[in-house]
Amino acid sequence: MGDPRRFRKKYENPFKPWDRELLYEDLKLIGEYGLKNKRELRRVATILRKIRDVARRSFGLPEDERRKIVAELLNKLYKMGVLDKDATIDDVLKLEVKDLLERRLQTLVYRKGLAKSIYHARQMVVHRHIMVGDRIVDRPSAFISREDEDKIRINPNSPYADPNHPIWREVTEYVEGGESTEEEG
Repeated sequence: MGDPRRFRKKYENPFKPWDRELLYEDLKLIGEYGLKNKRELRRVATILRKIRDVARRSFGLPEDERRKIVAELLNKLYKMGVLDKDATIDDVLKLEVKDLLERRLQTLVYRKGLAKSIYHARQMVVHRHIMVGDRIVDRPSAFISREDEDKIRINPNSPYADPNHPIWREVTEYVEGGESTEEEG
């Protein structure tokens, strides 16, 4: 018998998939954020498109309904860590794909300095070396909320948890070497 689930695409393709500028921009984002393929980028772009769609549709609603929907949307985006507390609906329309890509677990692990590169951060997440709070998360594409951002840490059972692990010497040498060259130059 088959699997009873109905698999559906979680992304939409662009209107002009062979547009030169779009292709270059996609490759740049894939390299900058260490994405596996364009499907991951398209998934985030679709999420952003739906958020913007909610914001645009709110303009046609009566004032009391509009305030309620806008307040819910802004509160959701604040909790996600995408917008500030005093953001407006115009800020929602100005969001870019980069803003959502910054909230992925893979990016946050790299930005916190737990990995040497963005690709190393992905490997650490997939191989279950990273915890968020008290649970292991092995999805690099997981969106991390503002309150969970400080709870990202290395799994205590991981070899990376040892302070004498070679990775920590490389990371500290890289950071110290980078700071000393900036001071000299």
